Amino acid sequence: MTAISEPSRAIDCLVNVHFGENKQPEWMVRARDDYFKGPASMFAPVEMSALLDEMDANGVHKAVLMDNLTKPSVTARKFVAERPDRFALAMGGMNLLRPVPALRELSAIAAELPVVYAVVGPSFWGDGQYPPSDAVYYPLYAKCAELDLPLCVNTGIPGPPIPGEVQHPIHLDRVCVRFPELRLCMIHGADPWWDVAIRMLIKYRNLRLMTSAWSPKRLPESLLHYMRTRGADKIIFASDWPVLRMNRVVPEARGLDLPAEVLDKYLYRNAHDFFFADRGDVPEQEN
Repeated sequence: MTAISEPSRAIDCLVNVHFGENKQPEWMVRARDDYFKGPASMFAPVEMSALLDEMDANGVHKAVLMDNLTKPSVTARKFVAERPDRFALAMGGMNLLRPVPALRELSAIAAELPVVYAVVGPSFWGDGQYPPSDAVYYPLYAKCAELDLPLCVNTGIPGPPIPGEVQHPIHLDRVCVRFPELRLCMIHGADPWWDVAIRMLIKYRNLRLMTSAWSPKRLPESLLHYMRTRGADKIIFASDWPVLRMNRVVPEARGLDLPAEVLDKYLYRNAHDFFFADRGDVPEQEN
């Protein structure tokens, strides 16, 4: 058995195995059909063996599965229970309008399960009326900082037909100023505000950006230039599987015009250091 060489290793930081558990809302169906042009199988139930096969074929050591406090994913929690060496959780679904019970539950779940980050999408709750600079998020920021639990926030115009203004990355400017202890990550890119996101990344030590839901070959040259220069430690890979399959995006990432060290940081090391450090190392995986 041959160990995966370092430039080939990867962590996929955003994987959805819950889509097949319930009927998807109409706006998600429209996003699949109109925006991503995805197949009907995007919302099909997931077999762990098939997902592990795709991970192994692409050198993905570990995948972070989306979960939800309000509607727990049976599939995600089953996968984590059976293969904690390969899977961890990202926890969303916090009711920020009634934060005290929600954040008590987040604390309890984070202590019980391998939750490596919390997640919130400003366009996806509260009718898209609360930008991340709004005080409604402050209890969540304080709790994540207290737990040293990274928080991921959707940035960029979302694919589904819902309001997108609240996901402008500039709304995180005040957050980074007021919560320098908070490990914060923009997810799903930052289109069409990439340059603003890059300026924010330069400005704040505690901020990262994840390229989930973005085909690596579609990433803007300004971001790739930043990765080659002063931003090698700031950009994190993810697929948003099955919206984009690992079979597609991992090879595309390896085909980017990036030095080997930068590519390894993008695919593996940055995620390891930001999400998994001090939470148990990600084991080296053999084929």
